[in-house]
Amino acid sequence: MNFKLICTSFLMLLLPTCGFAQIVRIASDSIPYVQNNAAQTLLTASAQNSLTIGMYGEVEYLKPQDQNGLLDVHRMVLLLGYRFDERVQFITEIEMEHTTELYVEQAFVNYNVSDALNLRAGLLLVPMGIINEYHEPTTFNGVSRPIGDTYLVPTTWREIGAGIAGRFDNLSMRYQAYIVNGFASENEGKVLNGENGLRNGRQKGGKSIINSPNFSVKLDYYGLRNLRVGLSYYVGQTQSDLEKTDLDVENVGVNMVGLDARYSNGSFAARGQYIHARLSNTSSYNDLYDSDLGSKMYGWYLEGSFKILDFGNNRSLTLFSRYENVDTHAAVINQLKNGAYHRNSVTSGFGLALTQGVVFKTDYQRHWNAANDSYGQFNMGVGFWY
Repeated sequence: MNFKLICTSFLMLLLPTCGFAQIVRIASDSIPYVQNNAAQTLLTASAQNSLTIGMYGEVEYLKPQDQNGLLDVHRMVLLLGYRFDERVQFITEIEMEHTTELYVEQAFVNYNVSDALNLRAGLLLVPMGIINEYHEPTTFNGVSRPIGDTYLVPTTWREIGAGIAGRFDNLSMRYQAYIVNGFASENEGKVLNGENGLRNGRQKGGKSIINSPNFSVKLDYYGLRNLRVGLSYYVGQTQSDLEKTDLDVENVGVNMVGLDARYSNGSFAARGQYIHARLSNTSSYNDLYDSDLGSKMYGWYLEGSFKILDFGNNRSLTLFSRYENVDTHAAVINQLKNGAYHRNSVTSGFGLALTQGVVFKTDYQRHWNAANDSYGQFNMGVGFWY
């Protein structure tokens, strides 16, 4: 499948409807409490009947200890935003992973009533933690995303739904609240399990099964200087085919809470995140699918970074280090805990920003678990966002 051909064809369909396509360069901001992601930046396009275009991507080299290295065009994502009038906008991200897999990462209509109230409907990112919303490669340190944002919050986690979002500047508060679809109990032969946590349940908006809407909400507070704090909550059930089996046996209840913080002061920055999930009905689910899904999962990390060289003109060299602790078998029912699912990781490295929107990254990771398995991994990559 030719990604360039797909993108070109898609644009050719859009451009005749625009009259005039305004191409706007999208820029990221490294200051946490004013940080923008792709969707927020697209929403700021001001001209009526204008098309905003952007892109982000990552190319990686991953070398686990005692194994051959892997070279990968991990993702290339086309960003498109269209403003119909002063109130109505459409936002989408079209993603190609590993040069062969094509996905729609976001696709929603936004109706702006006021700064305090926006109505949204479509394919939405679930606001949980940091990376799921702020996943552009120039907005985080390290070649790879944190492991908690792989298994616990399966980035990029998106669901079809509708809801409201807005901000109250007098309270220094931003909010999002959505009614959305949930994880699939069984997803094209894949099931939820102890090793991969909730990741196998992502439906990604493609012919998604639904029988029980879920609820997601997040509050962000930015009233303290240089600091942004987020509180997230998600509750609901996994989804299953009504004709396939008894829902009382197959559906798993998911109750997840997240706390995150980002701080920046001069050359120093820090961030942290804690996610805790409780799952119900796991014993019946595991019996049905011969799986080993845990009844409680948690994950947290702390990260610090320091800009050790500033060359001017948005060019800099940043040193960082991150410690992670993720357990997708924190509690189990009618089974033994598997120590291999309690993962720890230390990632340390550098990020060389060549300009605003382009970064070269290199890091070394040390992974180990409660089963006394350990290995090292060297990573290099280049990321961009415009």
